[in-house]
Amino acid sequence: MDTTATLKYRPLWLAIGWGLVALVVYLSLTPRPVELQISHGDKYSHLLAYFVLMGWFQQLYSTRLSRLLLLGVFVGLGIGIEYLQGMSGMRFFDVADMAANALGALLAWLLGWFGFASLLFRLEERLMLKRG
Repeated sequence: MDTTATLKYRPLWLAIGWGLVALVVYLSLTPRPVELQISHGDKYSHLLAYFVLMGWFQQLYSTRLSRLLLLGVFVGLGIGIEYLQGMSGMRFFDVADMAANALGALLAWLLGWFGFASLLFRLEERLMLKRG
């Protein structure tokens, strides 16, 4: 079922999604990154960021092709940002960060096959039932 065609608040969800992308890019390129105070915390941050981006956008684009393209876009974004960090002189290029970015996007993409990609649709349904 194509749930994205029936999302009543799709423009809002898209705006939030692009805000998330902007936040990830900003946090990735700022000279003072947020760091989790746990072992390998930055890798978990990378994984979570790209998991959220992929998970969010695959709810807004439901075809197999569009989700595969999104996966490629977010993996590419994660790779590109690492190169930009390396060129900035303020941050460091890290292949392990690239891998964490890609793994986060891949995990969300895989969960999309098991109903994860219809969370916004289900949220809207519940909100509509409560209002009606």
